[in-house]
Amino acid sequence: MPTILITGAGRGLGLEIARQYAEGGWRVVGTVRDAAGESRLKKLGAETLQLDVSDPRQMKKILSSFKDPIDVLFCNAGIIGKRGSTLGSFDYADWEGVLRVNLLGAAASVEALVDNVAASERKVVALMSSRLGSIAEAGGMTVPYSTSKTALNMLSRSMSELLKGKGIIVVAVSPGWVRTDMGGAGAPLSPEDSVRGLRKVLAGLRPQDSGRFFSHDGSAIPW
Repeated sequence: MPTILITGAGRGLGLEIARQYAEGGWRVVGTVRDAAGESRLKKLGAETLQLDVSDPRQMKKILSSFKDPIDVLFCNAGIIGKRGSTLGSFDYADWEGVLRVNLLGAAASVEALVDNVAASERKVVALMSSRLGSIAEAGGMTVPYSTSKTALNMLSRSMSELLKGKGIIVVAVSPGWVRTDMGGAGAPLSPEDSVRGLRKVLAGLRPQDSGRFFSHDGSAIPW
């Protein structure tokens, strides 16, 4: 039975990722921040780890205690931060919080679990990015969130090179604009369709895809 470990799996897209992989017969392990998220995951038959991805020391301690191979490490945990932040009204403390979760949390997850991924059959690390992190397509909106995802993309590229010798495939993926608490009710894409697409992308990855940036529909996104 293949294993997936998903960070930020207690709600939203993370929970839907957990649901679909569990239905597909995978062993699912999800990180959560609170008892509510833990309860939602356990109803799916998933295992849980309670941790705060903004605390690298806590993450290293808890994640390093997980000893089994991980076929797919899905670094999904993320926050959007304060909405409507524009030039002249930046909240730098909030911006730092976004970077701690979206970028450093992912880095700490990979660092703690790289040997687990290397010991698996599939050897995939997926970082949940966003098209808003594309420099080529930048529109000047949601600057703190966008910069965190741009930095995450660079982390993905760097990790793809650093982990090449271990045979690990590292990709950044965008879920599209999805109807979640973050995406809002007006988003055109359902969580079910988004995750269905992401699963197809991850299932079809080849070694030469490592270091690339994919949309949920399988198309490449420019850096």
